[in-house]
This record gives sequence, C-alpha cells and structure tokens, in this order.
Amino acid sequence: MFITPYCTTHSQNTFSFTREQASRFAKQVANDFNPIHDEDSKRFCVPGDLLFARILSERGVSTQLKVSFNGMVNDGTVLTLEDQGNHRFSLKDDNGKEYLELEEQGGERITDPAVIERLIRSYVSFSGENFPHLLVPLMKDGGVMINPSRPLVIYESMSISLQATELVAPELAPAGSELKVDGRRGTATLHFEFRDQGQVVGTGVKTMVLSSLREYTQTDIDALVDEYNSRRDRFAA
Repeated sequence: MFITPYCTTHSQNTFSFTREQASRFAKQVANDFNPIHDEDSKRFCVPGDLLFARILSERGVSTQLKVSFNGMVNDGTVLTLEDQGNHRFSLKDDNGKEYLELEEQGGERITDPAVIERLIRSYVSFSGENFPHLLVPLMKDGGVMINPSRPLVIYESMSISLQATELVAPELAPAGSELKVDGRRGTATLHFEFRDQGQVVGTGVKTMVLSSLREYTQTDIDALVDEYNSRRDRFAA
C-alpha cells in the first residue's frame, strides 16, 4: 500500500502513527500545513485524512460510504477497526474510545490498489487545500473569521457516492461550498465531484466545524494566509 510509510501496522486491523509519519503525510501527500500536524506541536494530532486513507487502503472503497470523526488521535495511540455490524465500523483505542465511524451503504466496492490510491490522493489533496482556497472566501462572504491566534477548524465528516467501480484515472474537482453561521460557530459544507475520462462518476460532501468565530478583518486574514503560505514555502525549500 502507498500508505505504508505513513503508518505503523501491528496487525491487519490494528495500527498507530508516529508524529514523523503523520507530519510527513500531511505535508507530502495532503499538502496540509496546519501547525497541529507539526512534529513539535504541543497540540499535535494525526490528520483525519490519514485515518481515512489508512482504512480505505486496507478495506477498499465502497460505492456509498460516510466517515464521521469523533475525536483527535495522538501519536502512538494504538487503534483497532471494529466491525459493529450492519455495515458499520468503529475506530477505537485500547480503552474503547471512538475516534472515527465508517458506514458503508453500497454493496459494490473498488479493490484495485492503483484506483484506490488515485481516489485517496485526489481527495486528500483537495481536503488539505481547503484552507485557504475555499474557507477564506466563505468566511469573507459570511463576514466572519476564525481566531487568527488560535485557529480551530474541526473535520466533522465526509461522504462519497460513486456510480461506477470500473474506473481508470479518477480525479476530483470542487463543486460548490457554503458556510452556515450560528453565533460563534460555523459549519462549512464543501461539495466535490469525481471525474473519470471526461465523465462525472461520483459526488461527495465534506463538512467542517469552525469555532470561536469573530468579525471578519482582512488584515488578520491576510496575515494568517501569509503565515500558512510561508510554512508551505519553507517546507518546499
């Protein structure tokens, strides 16, 4: 699996992540430079997209699936994917704490490793670049912004619906977004499409929760984006 360098496997359904593995995945695969994925971050957590990628790389991709995130995973946490029945699976640690729930609704699934990798890479690349490309315009239109000194955006869920399993070179394209604001909390909904050989072969939705919202200030947003881009540029150099 292409995900192998970014994960420590203990058994077929049991695995964990080091800080170095999770940080490399965020930057090298997902193009995600959120500081909470830095190896030396005091608030470090494993990227949700890495959890998603590890599970689908092992299980294959169901034509209808939903992933819900319930908690942030620390480095070294040993995780087990448990079958809950009725096509539901739960990712838990040794103490029974749940971090992720996977629901598969489609009877068909994609098992070709090359196609699975292409699907995962296209999704996590899109996901990692949500900030600033999609979230900043949404916040500007809504007149709100996250706290620049302690930005907090929580990955809530994602779902995929595929109309075909015989794919060649699927690619992802954004398909609209919206932000609903309720006081100091906002929910961003990002829509996307999967295209293969010029045809739309699937759709998907990602939801994110934005906390501690405040009035939009362009200078603060510019500084936040500049810092994010500087982090990316330093890594590339």
